[in-house]
Amino acid sequence: MTEAARSIRVIEEGPAYWRVVFDYPPFNIADAILFQDLQNLLVRIDASRSLRVVVFESASPDFFLAHFDLTGKTGNVTTAVGPSGMPILMDTYVRLTKSPVVSIAKIRGCVRGACSEFVLACDMRFESRENTWLGQPEVGVGVNPGGGGTERLPPLVGRGRALEIILGANDFDGETAERYGYVHRALPDAELDGFVDALARRIASFDRCPIAAAKKLVNQVSLPSADHLLDGLNSFLTALLARSATAHPDPAKARTATTPRFRETLAGSARHLS
Repeated sequence: MTEAARSIRVIEEGPAYWRVVFDYPPFNIADAILFQDLQNLLVRIDASRSLRVVVFESASPDFFLAHFDLTGKTGNVTTAVGPSGMPILMDTYVRLTKSPVVSIAKIRGCVRGACSEFVLACDMRFESRENTWLGQPEVGVGVNPGGGGTERLPPLVGRGRALEIILGANDFDGETAERYGYVHRALPDAELDGFVDALARRIASFDRCPIAAAKKLVNQVSLPSADHLLDGLNSFLTALLARSATAHPDPAKARTATTPRFRETLAGSARHLS
C-alpha cells in the first residue's frame, strides 16, 4: 500500500478526469517527498482503466512548482532507478510523457529549473498571462539543466530561443513564454480555469483507445531519445559534483555531499534501455 501523499492532492472530477493539486507550502519545492508522491501518483494513473486526462495545478497562486531542492533533501531521486530503467528524476518525467493518459499543466506562479522541466514533460501547458514566470536558472548557479530542459526546449522554441532561455538563466513572463512556444497558450487569469476545465472534460468524454493511440504516434516523432536525456542528467550531476568539490576541498566530503552512485546508475540505465 502506498503512503498518503504529503505534497499533492488528487481530486477525482470523474472516472476519466482527475485534477492533481500541488499543495506543499511554502514554495512547492521539488524534493524527495514530492517525487515520491509523483511516483505513487503514476502508479495510480497506470492502474486506472477509465482515466483519460489529468490536470496539474497549484494551491498557491505564487508558485506552481518553485525549483529543484539543492539543499540535500532530494534523497535518491538522481540515483535510484524507476520502472522505466531511468533515475527517479527522469523516470517521473518520461513515464508522464509516455503515459496513455493526457497530462495538462495549468500554470500560475513561478516554475523554474527541474519544475520547468516537469511542465515541459506534460502534454499541454496553459498559463495565466498575468501571473506566470518560467525559467531554467541552472547555468546561473553553475550547473546545466538535467531533467530534460536542454532536450525538450529546442523543438518547442527553436535553437536560438532555447539557448537564450538556458544561458540567460532569466525568468520569462506569460506573454513572452507564449510567443516563444515555451507554453502554447496564455490566457487571462480569470479565464484560465474555465478554459482548461472545458478542454479536459472534452478530452475525458472521448474513447480512451484513440486518445492513447494518437498520443503514442505524436510521441514517436516529437520526443527526445533516452540517450540524450541521460546525457543531460549525467552532465548536470557532473557539474553538481564539481560545485561540491569546490565547496568541499576534501574529495571525500565532496563525494558525500552529492550523489556518489550516479555514474553507476546512469550506466545501468543505458544498459536497461538499450
